[in-house]
Amino acid sequence: MPIYEYICEQDGTTLELMRPMAEADAPVPDPDGKGRVFKRAISAPNAKTSSGSGGGGGVSLGACCPCGKPGGGCGGGGRA
Repeated sequence: MPIYEYICEQDGTTLELMRPMAEADAPVPDPDGKGRVFKRAISAPNAKTSSGSGGGGGVSLGACCPCGKPGGGCGGGGRA
């Protein structure tokens, strides 16, 4: 189930809720009972792309290893 981030436009409070995709934009009750209105925030995905020759002019975010460490990171030799 996806996790969505919600923000209160009145005071900037944020919430993260795990809910079905069908309920992503459903109203979020104020957990503190203050009557605040929370709207779903558009979050940047945690995606990694490379600038390989696959067309589309990919963007490098600096990570080359699946572990997320820059420059090949773990080296595959059992090091983390």
